[in-house]
Amino acid sequence: MLNQQTASALPWVSRVSTLFKATGPGILMAAAAIGASHLVASTRAGAEFGWQLAWLILLVNIVKYPFFAAGARYTAATDESLLHGYQKQGRGYLMLFTGLNVIAAIASTAGVCMLTAAMLTQFIPLSIDVLALIVLASSLALLIFGHYKLLDKMTKIIMLALTLTTLVAVALAFNRYSGFGTPVVSESPWQWAYVGFLVAMMGWMPAPIEVSTWNSLWLIEKRKTQTVTAKQAIFDFNLGYVTTALLAIVFLALGALVMHGSGERFSDSGAVFASQLITLYSQVMGNESRYLIGIVAFLCIFSTTVTVIDGYSRTLDMGWRLLSHNTSPRSYLTQVMLGISALGLLLILFFKGALLPLLEFVMILAFMTTVIFAWLNFRLMTSNTLAKKHRYGRVMVGLSWIGLLYLVSFAILFIYWYFTK
Repeated sequence: MLNQQTASALPWVSRVSTLFKATGPGILMAAAAIGASHLVASTRAGAEFGWQLAWLILLVNIVKYPFFAAGARYTAATDESLLHGYQKQGRGYLMLFTGLNVIAAIASTAGVCMLTAAMLTQFIPLSIDVLALIVLASSLALLIFGHYKLLDKMTKIIMLALTLTTLVAVALAFNRYSGFGTPVVSESPWQWAYVGFLVAMMGWMPAPIEVSTWNSLWLIEKRKTQTVTAKQAIFDFNLGYVTTALLAIVFLALGALVMHGSGERFSDSGAVFASQLITLYSQVMGNESRYLIGIVAFLCIFSTTVTVIDGYSRTLDMGWRLLSHNTSPRSYLTQVMLGISALGLLLILFFKGALLPLLEFVMILAFMTTVIFAWLNFRLMTSNTLAKKHRYGRVMVGLSWIGLLYLVSFAILFIYWYFTK
């Protein structure tokens, strides 16, 4: 009887195991997303405004969904990357994407690298500039010698550790939180002065839309060593995307429960910010957990840095090869990684350890380019170059139009705010 039950359970276990092995690109996307947008923007939103921005965070994730989903859906249907799709639309579309991607790559690499270096200051008494160089060198070594396979395995473990740690911290905060003696009167985020912050928060929520092309290329890379069906690819993407959306609210909850109403605000200094963030966790998990939290937070941001360098480099390498009609199997991925990292380091030196101003600059830049990247993906997923059965249906088309209207409206509002503030 027992053997029969065991045998009947094996197909289910096998299916789960196969599904888990097929995951990867979506989890990598989540690792890239859960960096500045979550640890910084979501936590800061909760700390400064309580729960008021929770609905906005969810809304941003919903309206951006069709543009992110394009990466997994297009590649699963055609076995080609989004960049090949842009090229089929016309050479100008691929040139536009690649040009904007160069700017985004340098800025994003600098932002996540400085945040990683800031976390590292809690363990190593060196300047952020020196630590940023160490972070970049370590990331490049891992990518050049470990390749995609190591990145895939490492990211799953780190994501699981960070997710569990954050969920435990928030659960303890809900259990212990009793306010600060008097009801907190939250300042409204719906003021003209906070337009810049709102746009910055939405720029990397859950991530820059060009990450959809990374998901596309990672899926192609995954398929080189393993069979991944279209159904599995879409499940993997949805799993990663839903995880990032839910964790954004979890990070906001941590800031709202522990820091909101305390009178404390996050510092612009990278080293001080890192200390504040770790203290936020240790307040509810105990001081003895401080180093454990610091290590988990560092590994999370480090994995973000690695995936950002890898993702941008892959898209730029593929974009330039397609534009130059280079059919040689030789890849210039390593050279592209080195170039992006070097220029990112120069940007870090320019901001001189001021973490929040750098991240705000990067997030705003991401939001302003998001409109174009979103339009490119929408155009591709509704074009005649894609088989009709794989194009977006009415629901996705409708959600896409709502998303584009939303993104364009806020972009216009920000431009007006910036020149009149």
